Amino acid sequence: MLTLLSGHAIGSKAAHTKLLRLTNGFFFGVAVMTMLLLSFIALIFQHSFGTTVPLVAWAVGCGLLLGLGVAVWAFYYRREEGTSLWLPRSLARYLSERTKATKQTAEAFGLGLSSVIAELMFIAAPMVITALVLIRLEPLWQLAGIFAYTVVSLLSLAIVNGLIGSGHKLSRIQRWREKNKRFLQFAAGSGLLILGFYVYVDQVVSSTAFAYGGY
Repeated sequence: MLTLLSGHAIGSKAAHTKLLRLTNGFFFGVAVMTMLLLSFIALIFQHSFGTTVPLVAWAVGCGLLLGLGVAVWAFYYRREEGTSLWLPRSLARYLSERTKATKQTAEAFGLGLSSVIAELMFIAAPMVITALVLIRLEPLWQLAGIFAYTVVSLLSLAIVNGLIGSGHKLSRIQRWREKNKRFLQFAAGSGLLILGFYVYVDQVVSSTAFAYGGY
């Protein structure tokens, strides 16, 4: 969506300063919604579990991660030209139309907020695991954890935004993404699977073994 927004701005001969305002507005919209969504999930878990997370919650979270990893391997990008994600057609059409109609920074910010909700099916599982970790921390460390998660999750978007802002040709960026999208898809799915196995062993298997060992 960021490259589509930038391409539309360039196509309409917008000034570079305006282009930066639009892309930065989109970026900060994504950042704000990511922090709000993670905080909301952590708040629900805090009220539900307190500071002690039951094993079943860890097991469900790991199952979501593993299932999402397989789903990303198979469905993250549509089997067509370009880098369109596997989103419902109506939602993808709405986001595309709104992107093309965006002319103001506030609109780009709102578009960034909407894009996080649109990708919720792909980011819910990592957020659930992160929220389970956060509720066991002190409040100050919870804030640091939310900030750290947001920085890591937005790293690729920040790189693309930086490349666009520094004057790199959008066509080259998009070509690179299209050429390497299967590798990126494989890497993302593999990362989710590895994280799921690690958390399962660290939180579920080790706790179960410790309980039986103590018994």
